[in-house]
Amino acid sequence: MQLTRRLACLLLAAGLAPLAMAQDYPNKPIRLIANFGAGSSIDLIARIVAKPLSEQLGVPVVVENRAGAGGDLATDFVSKAPKDGYTIGFASPGPLVFNPMMRKSMPYAPGDIAPVILLATGPNVLLVNPEVPGKTLPELIAYIRANPGKVSYASAGTGTSGHLAGELFRYITKTDILHIPYKGNAEAVTDVLAGRVQLLFSGVPPIRAHVESGKLRAIAVADARRAKQLPGVPTVAEAGLSGGESGAWYGILAPAGTPAPILDRLAAEFAKAIQRPDVREQFDRMGIDPSSLSRSEFEKMIANENARWKPLFAAAKITVD
Repeated sequence: MQLTRRLACLLLAAGLAPLAMAQDYPNKPIRLIANFGAGSSIDLIARIVAKPLSEQLGVPVVVENRAGAGGDLATDFVSKAPKDGYTIGFASPGPLVFNPMMRKSMPYAPGDIAPVILLATGPNVLLVNPEVPGKTLPELIAYIRANPGKVSYASAGTGTSGHLAGELFRYITKTDILHIPYKGNAEAVTDVLAGRVQLLFSGVPPIRAHVESGKLRAIAVADARRAKQLPGVPTVAEAGLSGGESGAWYGILAPAGTPAPILDRLAAEFAKAIQRPDVREQFDRMGIDPSSLSRSEFEKMIANENARWKPLFAAAKITVD
């Protein structure tokens, strides 16, 4: 009887521990891990939301960049962090959708992370160095077909939305273009600006100023709608390429096993932060749209993304191992 009571007390204490942890949360700085480097869309978004989140929670929210392996390094780091809500990270298509389809093995499994909230979505833009012939999408495709194997496109890394936008473009247009992956978007943009690589698929934030200055030429927006900040640039469908849509999305994740009350608190505070007028204004300037899918809705969205992209990976035989 005494052993049974002792066991019951232990089980009760174990069950109440997550609740007690959540009631005291947060009481120290939170690490927000950006899975791409300085200057990337995710880095910019992280620094925009960190300030209001810190103000709301009353503790510092420190952004750390852990770039590499198409976002896998940061995602793996977060998946293995303590399950206490003090180390959270960014969710993006590469680590959660594309990379597992391309690689024979992954350092983490889908069950190792817990989606928290979808923060924003945005389109990819097809850009070229101004020295590349072709001011319209049909002209660019004609140029690539006339120079098979001689045209390359840059991306922020293997498995990023820019990489897969390029693969989708290559598959649909049946063109022979070479993928050049970088450790981040800033490096990719730099080499396209210098003319070392001809093409780039990128979100709006890192390239808008270069398009407006004429240092990059925007050919088409890989989305169903035109980008707010580049209203004169047609969508791929308007430019004559059906099925070439491939937007980017940005969310938050935590280690699986983090107590549900903490995940709910984080989701609520992020949702509150992205509704602030100053944050919405900055998002608008970046050309991204705020979202606030619930934890369950975000999880379903990730599953739907996997189902949507799987046929392309199978047909195009996209692998990196």
